[in-house]
Amino acid sequence: MSQNQPNIDLKSVINQNKIVLVDFFAPWCGPCQKLMPVLNNFEQQNPNIKVIKINGDFNKNFLYEYNVRSFPTLVLFKNGEEIKRQTGYCTHEDLISFCQIS
Repeated sequence: MSQNQPNIDLKSVINQNKIVLVDFFAPWCGPCQKLMPVLNNFEQQNPNIKVIKINGDFNKNFLYEYNVRSFPTLVLFKNGEEIKRQTGYCTHEDLISFCQIS
């Protein structure tokens, strides 16, 4: 899981992987901290989904580019295109449901 990488080429990562889940977070955000172990567990159980964590404090340009207005914001991409978005804390079960793609 990538995080705190101000020089990350997010578009390239999104376009090079079939399914990508991007977590826009902030270290001072309580729900973000609560979501972190859920995402770590999810990533281990779903190796077919690339999980990227973007720290909004260090990557403000991505917040504007992807229209992120609050933390945490999860954005799911398939083949380079955004297909779903969710804001706020979610459980492991919610995350599995969110990432179901047909």
